[in-house]
Amino acid sequence: MESQVRGGTRWKRFAVVMVPSVAATACIGVALAQGALAASFSVSGQSFKVSAQQLNGQHFSQYGAIDSGYTITGEKTLHPVAVSAFETATIQKMCQSVVTHTGLPAPFDAVTLRLEAGDSDKKAEQVSAEKLYIDVEDLGANAVFHGIDIGVAAGSITKGPAVKGDEIKQKQANPYGFAQQADSAELTDVKQTAWATTAGTFTLPGLHMALSTGTKAECY
Repeated sequence: MESQVRGGTRWKRFAVVMVPSVAATACIGVALAQGALAASFSVSGQSFKVSAQQLNGQHFSQYGAIDSGYTITGEKTLHPVAVSAFETATIQKMCQSVVTHTGLPAPFDAVTLRLEAGDSDKKAEQVSAEKLYIDVEDLGANAVFHGIDIGVAAGSITKGPAVKGDEIKQKQANPYGFAQQADSAELTDVKQTAWATTAGTFTLPGLHMALSTGTKAECY
């Protein structure tokens, strides 16, 4: 039997495309909120936006790398990024959004998944992460670094979690390339475009996820 059509949209086909993704995302979100598993947010073939009112990180390092991914047509893509790494971090009012272009007629031609957590002044109720890596394409923030060391080799990082070894190799970073590190970093009014976010553990108090049509729900 033909799918029901309203305004040019085949609703059964739309449900087949969207429901499995939403269900999987919800299950992962619940596990992350309970600190139950390591976190990895990477979107194959597309970037996503992350914003935060404040990020306080300990043992910071940053170096250049190349991220690889695949487009929806299966073509391999490479993206130059600056990897920002923290041994531990707390994040106030974190928002993460990704837009998926579905190929369906308007208004379902674009769907935005938005995740928010840690909207509290109390540190215990903010997002927390261990061994946090953010592969950044573009970053805007007000930043203060303590005990900063600029111009170290990426393979000689000692203050942050990105030490020479598996982390450098997995990120396709040049171990002799330019890098910087600091004892701690304080970033406010953070707005960044990223290709991947990974963490050993990620705890998200007050987690809220929502799907909406269009792109107005993006974090910024």
